[in-house]
Amino acid sequence: MLLVASWIAIATLSLQVRPGAEAVAVVFPPWWSAQQVFAAAASANAAIIRMTAIPSLLVVRPDDHDGLTRLRGAGAWLAMDPQAIAACLTK
Repeated sequence: MLLVASWIAIATLSLQVRPGAEAVAVVFPPWWSAQQVFAAAASANAAIIRMTAIPSLLVVRPDDHDGLTRLRGAGAWLAMDPQAIAACLTK
């Protein structure tokens, strides 16, 4: 149990979005189509920087004013450092 708890703590700390980060990777529900993911990102005023091999995972530049909050409101499950998902960026 201690091993699992420490693994979760390390993963949480390493995937966190850095304060002042320009770009973030956002995860939308996996059953959403690419069109739904793009529409959700656009509704949050986030500029799409990169697509990944996983359609529900995008690298975006959120709006300066409450960008991450808007992305979560648009359906994003998780926002993380884009360097943490570098292996998924190859399409």
